[in-house]
Amino acid sequence: MTINDHVRKLIPHDSPWVCSSQTERSYPHIIIQYNKHTKMLAGDIKINTVRANRIIYANDPDNIMMKLNPDLALLASDAKVFLVSGFNAMQSRELLNDRMLTLRNIMKSLPSETLVFYEDACFHKPALSKQIRDALLDVIDIYSMNEDELQGYLGRNINLLSPDEVFLALKDIHQLITVPLLVVHTKYWALAFGSDASQYEQALKGGITMATTRFRYGDDFSRIEYLETEKLPEESEGANFALALQRLAGDNVCCLPSVEVKESKVTTIGLGDAFVGGFLPLLLR
Repeated sequence: MTINDHVRKLIPHDSPWVCSSQTERSYPHIIIQYNKHTKMLAGDIKINTVRANRIIYANDPDNIMMKLNPDLALLASDAKVFLVSGFNAMQSRELLNDRMLTLRNIMKSLPSETLVFYEDACFHKPALSKQIRDALLDVIDIYSMNEDELQGYLGRNINLLSPDEVFLALKDIHQLITVPLLVVHTKYWALAFGSDASQYEQALKGGITMATTRFRYGDDFSRIEYLETEKLPEESEGANFALALQRLAGDNVCCLPSVEVKESKVTTIGLGDAFVGGFLPLLLR
């Protein structure tokens, strides 16, 4: 993990923390954010974007090494939720194997009732994703991913507004990722798939609200804007899909639609992280 004054300022003042890096470093990312229907012309290249998105160029050696500080075990000893993520930039199988062994040792300090939440990501080397699953699936309670990761694992495109296609995809991905609960978050909806899925309704709503608030306002938003976003009406296509999927899958699925957003200049950076940040606090309630 990289540490510097900017990172320290982002850590809440009352939050204990540890870092694996002993040296002050800074590795800026280049992120190109673009809106829907952005037109780009360069010679014979013509691009007209169909939706808002971003391109990330990463150069972060600390993230590639992903050292883990064993002192994390002390902070985790009373954890109610333990979040695992961030290994997607790693390049070496040998290093990743070492990190998984270290992580398993750290997790030995977790209380027996701790929920282990894994947030997937786009791996620079896709084969390393399976290496992590092989190492951790037996201790993961909730496995979360977005639509790109879902489709990547299954090797096919999925119509995200087709209840039949999505239900089949959920059954197929659960054969690959055998955990108690799967969470999938997309631009149209977010869902939990597993036994007693309905108990995660508030957490899903919290994730949708936090991600949508960031989508609307970027980094700079207030509690008032979060609560305003929470009250926005449901997006109609997502709402129709959620009802149809619920009828199809029954109690194994809890699906909530996204909300209507009128802003055109939006942020698509960090929405998955924001979803997790909104999901976990409501999960603890």
